[in-house]
Amino acid sequence: MVTTPETRPYSDAPGSYPSDPSATERVAVLLMGYGEVESYEDFANYNEQALNLLTAKFAPVPTWIYPPLAKLLALFDRHEWSHQHGNFISPHNAIFERQRAGIEERLQAQWGERVKVFKAFNFCAPYLPDQMLSQIKQEGFDKLLIYPLLVVDSIFTSGIAVEQVNQALSQLTDGGEHWLKGIRYIPSFFDQPDYIDLCARLVEDKIQDYLAVAHLPSQTGIVLMNHGCPHQAKGFTSGITESQALYDRVRQRLIHRYPLMSVGWLNHDTPLIEWTQPNAMLAARNLMELGATAILFMPIGFATENHETLLDVEHIIETLRRQRPDVTYVQMPCVNDHDEFLTMAANWAQPLIEALLSEQALAVQPALATTQAQDYNGHSHDHGHSHDHDHHHGHHHHPH
Repeated sequence: MVTTPETRPYSDAPGSYPSDPSATERVAVLLMGYGEVESYEDFANYNEQALNLLTAKFAPVPTWIYPPLAKLLALFDRHEWSHQHGNFISPHNAIFERQRAGIEERLQAQWGERVKVFKAFNFCAPYLPDQMLSQIKQEGFDKLLIYPLLVVDSIFTSGIAVEQVNQALSQLTDGGEHWLKGIRYIPSFFDQPDYIDLCARLVEDKIQDYLAVAHLPSQTGIVLMNHGCPHQAKGFTSGITESQALYDRVRQRLIHRYPLMSVGWLNHDTPLIEWTQPNAMLAARNLMELGATAILFMPIGFATENHETLLDVEHIIETLRRQRPDVTYVQMPCVNDHDEFLTMAANWAQPLIEALLSEQALAVQPALATTQAQDYNGHSHDHGHSHDHDHHHGHHHHPH
């Protein structure tokens, strides 16, 4: 795309300042999460979208198999949620809405109506990214902050968020100049000191309030849970390095007081795919082997409660309790709508909103992208022609 700076007109309407051209501009913050089904009828549709966007990034599965596979997985999901867990309804979407409202309230305290926070779910209508971007456009916003509220930056989190936004923006053009005049992006917050400190403090507080009376610090096991990652993601960022860095930093805050600590990965174990280890159950068993009389499970790689942090961890604790009823097990919540978390999440957005409101507007002509690609390809073809005769030798082995 070709971009040229463009001076934006300002309005003399109440609330705007002639000396500040940015006063009429508005920023839409697109807060993005996975979303979870609230009606069991939606399982198959949800699974098919997840297979298309997530599984395709690491599993060698042909796309034609996605619809029948999604229906099959829906049967398992329905069985797990309804029979094994008493008609479980995920609180994820309701918590995410409280996160959205809390972040918006804090941002509007600074910016007023010039900033609005919209939520988008990767897999749940009517909040799909394309639906929300259409609404953002209709409401007259021309600056966008893409904000996946996901702890770890990877192809499975912020990566698919950007993918979906780009797909939607390609559809939402009017043929002339693009309606978006500025874009910013927050990839994740696994390395933000205030988030790391909050996670560590929540663990310390829980131990002091509940476990310290009966368990020595050296016998208090802590499993810090990350979202599991496949080891291969077709060259995309899998999130392993980022998740490990998050664990290392939270561990650093706690290890001198509580020596028994392990990362625990919540994996989606799939055939033929190698996932991160140790999984959360193995991590807990290892700590018990080292003398833990209590195990505390704290999700650090998840900011919003979902079926994994709830059902999967419940299942792990039930299994462990049958094997070791003498051990105390504690299941911690995610940060969710914790007041401190909402404040820091709003603060991370502040400098980017300020930049969007103060910078010159972009003027992008999407139609020029095709022309530019053709011009460039024609140009490079002229220069690269002399190499064409080498192409058929590509199968030979060259010494290194």
